[in-house]
Amino acid sequence: MMSIEFKRLSPDRADEFIALRIAQLREEGAREDIDLAPALKSYYERHMKDDTFIAWTALDGGSIVATGGISIVEKPPYFSCPTGRIALLSSMYTDARYRRQGIARHILSLLADEAREREWGVIQITASDMGVKLYSAYGFEKNENFMQLKL
Repeated sequence: MMSIEFKRLSPDRADEFIALRIAQLREEGAREDIDLAPALKSYYERHMKDDTFIAWTALDGGSIVATGGISIVEKPPYFSCPTGRIALLSSMYTDARYRRQGIARHILSLLADEAREREWGVIQITASDMGVKLYSAYGFEKNENFMQLKL
């Protein structure tokens, strides 16, 4: 990580962030049946403005080479999360040339620190097969109860 610089995502770099998010989805095997860029741009603009989406980037020579973000979701409080505030981790992606160098782990730490400082009770993620190792090593526990209904 000698030349890597870590910075919070600024709105003027959203297009680069979106390109990496789409690369991530493609790499994970998502089926592309729409142009997702406009919806992502709208989401990031709205939620960065109201501070309910925070992202960190890793830069090498000014180019974004890795990303990660958290979105705040508020649910009724429950015993393991008495604040009801959950950080949903997303957009964890590292350019293939920069993998296995601790960059994603550092971004994950920066995001966890943000969530902790804001007293968001829990961080959740739907992990890709590639990410499971990273998240497990960091201390995430697998929850077998996650289910989803696509509407």
